[in-house]
Amino acid sequence: MAATIITIAQQKGGAGKTTLAIHLALAWAAAGKHVAVIDIDPQASLSTWFRVRNERRKKSKTAIEAVAVGGWRVAAEVERQAKSHDVVVIDSPPHAETEARIAVRAAELVLVPVQPSPMDFWATKPTLDLARAEKVPALLVLNRVPARAKLTGAMLEAYQALDVPLAETRIGNRVALAAALNEGQGILEFDPASAAAGEIVALATEVLYRAAPSFRALEQRRDVA
Repeated sequence: MAATIITIAQQKGGAGKTTLAIHLALAWAAAGKHVAVIDIDPQASLSTWFRVRNERRKKSKTAIEAVAVGGWRVAAEVERQAKSHDVVVIDSPPHAETEARIAVRAAELVLVPVQPSPMDFWATKPTLDLARAEKVPALLVLNRVPARAKLTGAMLEAYQALDVPLAETRIGNRVALAAALNEGQGILEFDPASAAAGEIVALATEVLYRAAPSFRALEQRRDVA
């Protein structure tokens, strides 16, 4: 398969998994990548957003492909999309059942969004255990981080103590991310000069760098040049 496959997984609901999937997919597409998003979450939030986007497409120039699938068809759909795209993003369900395991197994990297809260910390272990069982590297990313919170520092130390990398990029608790989705847009279309857009671009670059060996090699050659 030619594509870099990123699975976004988190057992706990409300961690911002689908929001990150959409904004990252559109950031990669805006950078010239051919991107497909596979929605295997029964809640189908991503698929619902995509319908809204299609209804308002005249305002949205960045193209991505989105498909909803479940059950035994997941692995075949991932393979099919990987043949014709540079990046495939899988939005997995918030529990470690069959579809989530297939999504993790297919990935080069499992991105695990976590909020700086004890409940998110406790709920993250099953997702990390699943990634370890499938021998797929995971990357934690702090999401919806409040601008000022004493808890954030303490939770940062807790996450850093886990035997899993923590993304350098953090995503703040940005209202603009939700507002963009409400318009059927990504943050780079909705407010490209915003702090939220800058964070998404930074995270998209970091995730692809960690996930794709060919991308890392290209960047290293640029650094040498």
